[in-house]
Amino acid sequence: MKLGKYSFGIGDRFGQQGKAQLTAIMKAREQDIHVTPVWNKSYREHEIIGSTPEDTRIEADNAVKALGWKDAYFVDADHIGMKNVDFFLESSNFFTIDVADFIGKPADEKKVSLFLEQHKKYVGDFEIPGIGEKITITNNKIDEIARKYLFAIEEAGKIYAYIYSKKGSNAFVVEVSMDETNEPQTPIELFFILAGIAQKEIPLSTIAPKFSGRFNKGIDYIGNLDQFSKEFERDLAVIQYAIKQFSLPDDLKLSVHSGSDKFSIYAPIRKALTKFDAGVHIKTAGTTWLEELIGLAEAGGDGLAITKGIYRKAISRFDELCKPYATVIDIKPNELPDPDQVDKCDEALFTTSLRHDQSSPNYNQNFRQLLHVAYKIAAEMGEDYLNAVRKYEDVIAENVTNNIYERHIKPIFLEGK
Repeated sequence: MKLGKYSFGIGDRFGQQGKAQLTAIMKAREQDIHVTPVWNKSYREHEIIGSTPEDTRIEADNAVKALGWKDAYFVDADHIGMKNVDFFLESSNFFTIDVADFIGKPADEKKVSLFLEQHKKYVGDFEIPGIGEKITITNNKIDEIARKYLFAIEEAGKIYAYIYSKKGSNAFVVEVSMDETNEPQTPIELFFILAGIAQKEIPLSTIAPKFSGRFNKGIDYIGNLDQFSKEFERDLAVIQYAIKQFSLPDDLKLSVHSGSDKFSIYAPIRKALTKFDAGVHIKTAGTTWLEELIGLAEAGGDGLAITKGIYRKAISRFDELCKPYATVIDIKPNELPDPDQVDKCDEALFTTSLRHDQSSPNYNQNFRQLLHVAYKIAAEMGEDYLNAVRKYEDVIAENVTNNIYERHIKPIFLEGK
């Protein structure tokens, strides 16, 4: 199965916005930008909400049918491992194999030695087109990389083989994710990681490496943009070189797990994609959930009351909600508004505080991050929350579509064309 040059992972916590999300993709198609939609949802999100991958499949299928979408689309088993892959097998045709937790675990000594022997031809000086500098490889460097990553590569191979045994060769696409680690992979590390993946005969469609900086949930990138740009371009160069060296799939591309709304990196991404004529996969995580809240607040009345109630409960359950996301949020409690103050907000003040518009004096990224991780509270509301979302479908859908198209797709794929 082919993913396409550009693809877009659209998270949807409650499975209500499939048509609004696909509408944004179709608006891009009207501008002759072909983006493949991928509905993604992790095991953790399913567990918290009480949903199943079948629900995500139904959402995607219904949206495609309702809007007459004729091209490929996918349902992503996001961040899976051997412990939970069975949960996704029937409904998913995209598998993000997350092996970050296996990086650094000791690999079999014989396999390390074999890997070194198999890649001795790269010892010395050589150049990767697009890197812009000579690369020096030593036996020790290959040995070091093997010891750091080979166990994780072996795990990816096991998971892929298991999925293949259940679904067959042409029934799904594969991503390997190594982004949830402390340090970004160097170009040479990525090169030999791809070498190892090729040896496992994994038909890789996308790979998600770690980049420098903070990719916190729901807010903009925090870090050195020049450094990110350099890393992104180097990774593109390595992928193009590795495809030829290791006979990897010719449509292999980078995946960026954005955590939603990393607006400041979109211009460097667009520039690099143009420079290398490369594709990309972008995951937007919980953006849609926040747009649901914005739509409810914008609708006023009971919609606004629901959002205020969710915030009040989020404040009272701060530690519980934040703990699972501790590595990807930075909330300053003293900059969160008091719930009594929020109760006095009108529609405009609530929405401008939450909407990711950094030019607004009301925008509060602490407020936004807390509500980003507060979807558990909405899940506990059950049908009361879902009925409100359905009641205000029109205003919510407009926010969802505009967010994906105007703030994500246009800056990455359309601006400057």
